[in-house]
Order: sequence, then structure tokens, then C-alpha cells
Amino acid sequence: MTKIVQCVPNFSEGRRLGVIEEIVGAIKSAAGVALLDYSHDESHNRSVVTFIGEPQAVMEAAFRGAKKASEKIDLSTHSGGHPRMGAVDVIPFIPVKGVSMEECIEMARQLGRRLADELNLPIYLYEEAASKPDRKNLSDVRRGQYEGLIDSITDPGREPDFGPAKVHPRAGVTAVGARPPLIAYNINLDTADVSVAKNIARAIRGSSGGFPTVKGLGIMIEETGKAQVTFNVCDYKKVPLHRIFELVKREAARYGVTVTGSEVIGLTPLDALVDAAVFYLQIDGFERSQVLENRLLE
Repeated sequence: MTKIVQCVPNFSEGRRLGVIEEIVGAIKSAAGVALLDYSHDESHNRSVVTFIGEPQAVMEAAFRGAKKASEKIDLSTHSGGHPRMGAVDVIPFIPVKGVSMEECIEMARQLGRRLADELNLPIYLYEEAASKPDRKNLSDVRRGQYEGLIDSITDPGREPDFGPAKVHPRAGVTAVGARPPLIAYNINLDTADVSVAKNIARAIRGSSGGFPTVKGLGIMIEETGKAQVTFNVCDYKKVPLHRIFELVKREAARYGVTVTGSEVIGLTPLDALVDAAVFYLQIDGFERSQVLENRLLE
């Protein structure tokens, strides 16, 4: 492949494994794409799929996945810990090799039009593909979630970029965008008090005065009965994972709460984990060329 684009659609289904497999199967049915990873979370009630390919193949695979999700997922009966507004909630395109961010923005526009025309979905463009500044941040686009958008989608300035100004009764609303690599990173707390997780998220995320490139929420994990702080780390080079982890520990200690562990959802750049290893092992003068796999690739 001379051009490689990564796509990481998020689907509002994390409990019915058969439906998840059908969506993944629809994506894999598109010629020229390689499935890298997919995962699901019952408490979040959400699945994340990662695949790569050349631009046209990736757009076709994303469309097929969205079509299957719109057929199989009913947002009117959906519940879960993660914010959502659509059966296929977000579809971001990420440039990997031989592709510019501008090309990914055009991909988002083309797919958005097709989803609106063929599936009758309201489509918002977000992140680098945003049509106006107040749609760059996904949390602003998704404000009110599925239920709130039923009424607010007709408000002045809230009309979608493509498709009807009416929430699809089953499939809801979808955001399509272009962005740099993002790390989905969750930190688990030894408390059932979700307000602690919410306070910690508020202290760290950019929208409430923390790190501008970090988004965060506090939620309850039903399976464990414990609270979790869930993050989107939009630029791990500016705010590394270990800095977030250490700050969560310090904030949690204020409430007499400890951190029990953390998890990465989907794929992550190797450098993000190497940075954490260098920090915790206190390795002096470490170079990326010392990573065996990096040397083998060379």
C-alpha cells in the first residue's frame, strides 16, 4: 500500500457479541482493508474497531460497518456508561503513511455525504474536519447525547452538516472526522463513589481547565461496582500516559481512594508505552534505537 489510512469507528454495542461480530464482518468484507483490532466493553456498552487500508477501501469498509450498525442497533433502547448519540457513534480517519490530514478531511466529507444520502443519517463533521470551530470538540457535538439531540437538533446552529435535521429513530446521529492518533486510556479506582471519578476527570481534562489535549469522564463500571476515570489522550507526546496516571493517583488520594489499575482500549503507539517505561524505570539516556523491535524494522 502506497497510502495508508487508519479508521477507528466506535459502535454503541458492547453486550451482544453476535451483533458485534456482524459489524466487524461487514467491515472485513470490503476488499483492501486489514483488521487490526476490535474490543468491546459491557459497562460502556461500546465497541471499538481498528482497521487500515488505502483511502477508498477504508471509506467503503467504514460505510459497510455503519450500515450494519444502523440495522442492528436501536438507540431508543440503548443504555451504557459511555456518552453516545449514534449506533455508529464516531468515525475518525487518521493519516498513517503517504496521506495528509487534508486528504483525511476530504474522506470524512465524502463518507459523511454518503451516510446521509444512502442511510438517511444526520452527520456532524468534527475534529480537523469540523465545518466550524464549535464542532471541533466531539463533546460539544455530542452535547445532550441521543435523547437530548431529538429536540435540540433543530435549534439554530445545531443543524447537521449532512442529512436531515432529525435524529434517526433507531440509528441516531453520527460524527465523522479526521484526527491524529488518539489513545483511549482508562484508570480504575477502588471506590464505588462515582463522584470521586468525576471530580478527578474535571481536574485533568482540558474543557474544565486541565490539559488541553486530554478529554476525561468519571463513570461507574457495573461489573465491578467501582468507579473509573476514562480518558481520550489526544496528543500523548504533549501529555504522556504516566503523567495522567500519576496525577490521577494524587487526586484520588485527596479522597482516600487508591488506583487499582489502568487499561488501554484498542491500539496505542509503542512510543507511548516506552515513555512510561523510561519514566517508571528511571532509565537515563534511553534511545528509541535500543528497542529491539525498532532495530529489526530498520
